[in-house]
Amino acid sequence: MSEIPQDVITKNYIKGTKHTKKISKIGSLALLLTICLVLLLVLNLGPIALVMANRKIPIYCVQRDDNKVALTFDAAWGADKTTKIMDICDEFGIKVTFFLVGFWCDKYPHLVKEIADRGHAIGTHSETHPKMGSLSVQKISSELTSSVKKITDNTGGTVKLFRPPFGDYSNNLIETADSLGLFTIQWSVDSLDWKGLSALQIAERILKAKSGDIILCHNNSDHIVEALPVIIRGLLDKKLVPVRVDEMLFYNDYYIDHSGKQINNKTHVS
Repeated sequence: MSEIPQDVITKNYIKGTKHTKKISKIGSLALLLTICLVLLLVLNLGPIALVMANRKIPIYCVQRDDNKVALTFDAAWGADKTTKIMDICDEFGIKVTFFLVGFWCDKYPHLVKEIADRGHAIGTHSETHPKMGSLSVQKISSELTSSVKKITDNTGGTVKLFRPPFGDYSNNLIETADSLGLFTIQWSVDSLDWKGLSALQIAERILKAKSGDIILCHNNSDHIVEALPVIIRGLLDKKLVPVRVDEMLFYNDYYIDHSGKQINNKTHVS
């Protein structure tokens, strides 16, 4: 019997090896698909659907057809521009919302009172500005009740609004805030003013707003004072009316959809 040439043996070996690897990959993929199918059949997607259904979402914006928007200012560090912000708001005859951290209230109690006296809404922004999504219910409650007390002690009013620091939240956080009578408020338009953007850049971002949007600003960002008149004029030119967050919310017969939009179940906007 004649010998098979070595180059033929080598080619067949390589071909066989590639074929084996291909079969191995197909087998691994089939196994993975089988496992996934078994899991889907066993679980029936029930737990996944349950998690999705039970997920709590804050209010990012409000479904409105009356052109209302809400300008908001978070206050944690610094206060030099707070009075000027209110002066500009007075010039245009509008009211806004300030979210105050507890230690900010400790440093500037006179400004807490001035904000309320001048007709602006005040919400809590926590006591110490931590990421609150992973905190225990007890710690969340402490952060909220302590900061709310400092606001009410200075203003004599009630607090209905809460904005989580860093926008970080969880079911525990929203449920605890709910139990304390607080609406958890996020934002749908971010000015990014804390990044040192120019007044024009801040205004350009905010003027993309539409009816029902909640706009995030900061009371002591670099160019907010220069930007604010441009922002307010621009909103008014678009027929958008800046109001306090608590004047834009629905308090009865509403739900919050998957995007965080608060929607009135009724067919009209009150």
